[in-house]
Amino acid sequence: MSWIGTARAAGESMTVYKDPNCGCCEAWANAMASAGFIVTVKAADDLTAIKAKYKIPSELQGCHTAVSGPYFFDGHVPLQAVKTVLSKRLDIAGVMVPRMPAGSLGMGNDPQASYDVYRLSKDGKAEIFMSVRPS
Repeated sequence: MSWIGTARAAGESMTVYKDPNCGCCEAWANAMASAGFIVTVKAADDLTAIKAKYKIPSELQGCHTAVSGPYFFDGHVPLQAVKTVLSKRLDIAGVMVPRMPAGSLGMGNDPQASYDVYRLSKDGKAEIFMSVRPS
């Protein structure tokens, strides 16, 4: 299953690996496509191997993993974080939103949501990349 988005994200390609029964992951992928990414969704019965490949710490894992270029985006990462990583070509492995925060992108997209987005360095160090807080 693929969605083709508009050129606002400069036509960046993204592959989203998700549980075949997860609707919130599909909502996140649709949001990426609406933002202009060329999104391919791949159902994966076992996401453990994909998360292990990118060395995503278990305590920071989300419900799906997207890959664009050299980066991974794990869980309900906000569009702003994805665009920042890709436009600035940051020297990191990827970013992640642990678990499934209510109100995050794909989980209701509530402007009152409050959660943290973490980045993972190439040497495996995780730290807060940005915080999403109500405006």
